[in-house]
Amino acid sequence: MNTVNFEKLVVTPSKVVCIGRNYADHIAELNNEVPSEPVIFVKPNSAISSKLFTHKLDEIHYETEISLLVKDKQYCGIALGLDLTKRGIQSMLKAKGLPWERAKSFDRSAVFTPFLPMPDDIRDVSLRLTINGELKQEGGVELMLHKPKAILSEIQTFMSVEDGDIIMTGTPKGVGVVNAGDIFEVALFNGAECLLEHSWKAELSE
Repeated sequence: MNTVNFEKLVVTPSKVVCIGRNYADHIAELNNEVPSEPVIFVKPNSAISSKLFTHKLDEIHYETEISLLVKDKQYCGIALGLDLTKRGIQSMLKAKGLPWERAKSFDRSAVFTPFLPMPDDIRDVSLRLTINGELKQEGGVELMLHKPKAILSEIQTFMSVEDGDIIMTGTPKGVGVVNAGDIFEVALFNGAECLLEHSWKAELSE
């Protein structure tokens, strides 16, 4: 089973619950409709990774997301994650009205930094992504259509959330292709305070 780090603990999530279309500007850049309720899908434990991989055959897109760790049915930790997507396959599936698992739930498609303790107030929490030194994504809780507390409540109306599960809260605009050798640098802020910085070098999957 794949794990994530939370302070000095090693945590084994049973699943990653992802929220799609949660930033208006990202909805617009993909020409999607604004949903009336949260778009929810799940990645299995096998999707979790601490390394960033791209593929020879399938074009992989990155989506940087504020990610929240659950304990006792509430948030206890915060990190940044990359929701990786096989965009061409996703577009084909969407056009046919089919589920997204082949495009979203493949192995190593949920890449996480270590988790930190949850701030008391996350209204001013935001993320930033640069690739090879160029700013690609920024945004945060203020821009979310569905806020983290409401997301957790909505998920729990139909699905059990176990200790160690991760909620990925959606991505702002600026998604794009992961190329082998790219240097991804992410930073998580609470207001002006930088909570964490992390980097990955994209590797080509065998």
